[in-house]
Amino acid sequence: MKILMFGRGVISTQYAWAFEKAGHTVEFYVRPGRKVEYGSTISLNVYDARKSIRGKLIQEVWSIKMIEDFNVNHDYDLIVVSVQHYHFTKVAEFLTDKIGNATVLIFNNFWEEPLEQVVNLPVEQLVWGFQQAGGGFDNKGILNGTIMAGITIGTFGTEPTVRAIAVMGLFKSAGIKSNVTKDFRSWLLGHFVINASLHIETMKSGSSMLESFQTTKHWKNVLANGKELIPLLKARNVDIKASPDLKMISLPPWLMSFGMKLVVRFLPPLKQILTGHSNQEETNSYSREVMAMAGKMKINLPRYEANKEFIIK
Repeated sequence: MKILMFGRGVISTQYAWAFEKAGHTVEFYVRPGRKVEYGSTISLNVYDARKSIRGKLIQEVWSIKMIEDFNVNHDYDLIVVSVQHYHFTKVAEFLTDKIGNATVLIFNNFWEEPLEQVVNLPVEQLVWGFQQAGGGFDNKGILNGTIMAGITIGTFGTEPTVRAIAVMGLFKSAGIKSNVTKDFRSWLLGHFVINASLHIETMKSGSSMLESFQTTKHWKNVLANGKELIPLLKARNVDIKASPDLKMISLPPWLMSFGMKLVVRFLPPLKQILTGHSNQEETNSYSREVMAMAGKMKINLPRYEANKEFIIK
């Protein structure tokens, strides 16, 4: 399969590496001028946890191919879009007249209505999913990340399409299993809420994710933040039970902190996701956006309002 990764981000890079190792052709689309800025290689310090939860550390300088323009006459089989949720509207606008016959895998977070974000794209060519990978680029440009053994493929109440099945086959060829959920809207919005609940506490603590995640106090606040957002999800007709992430809210804080201590001590790939994350704008955006939506829907969020100073930056 010939694959175009939209952007050279943390998620795109790790899956592109896995696809290429599986025998596929992979290229990156980057904005004009970025080819020179990025250079033709990426330094990887990535835990490959596709075969073992403890992972295998990959350290290599990987040569890649980047392009700065393409048009509808391209020959890509698949375009993978994994961008920050607040960038997706512009990306969708850019792709409107460039998709051609390719399948487009939309592979990122959403808080606004997902289907409303793609009204100008050919819906029959879209496949929806969510990754199990993470990390970040450090100040030397090294990607400190982790790629796991599974992903989620989502639909909106339907069976997976022929294109979705082909995408699952692609991931399978790279040693990655696909789990399918038919209420992907609820899955996405629930996941977004958990991110908001987590990140506000990280911002408040002023410490690293790694440190704060190991304390019972941190998880007590995280779970309280999550519970406060449940009325907002219900007002948006989200099926709470369709979001596996929201099950976390009912767990005792001591169990969460104990579990994270085990992760930090025994599971380097998961630890690397926490220590590698470096996008502060993304971290701040979750709480800002749930507060903005709550304001529109006139739902009170006292815990978030009390911590505005950490959110509005």
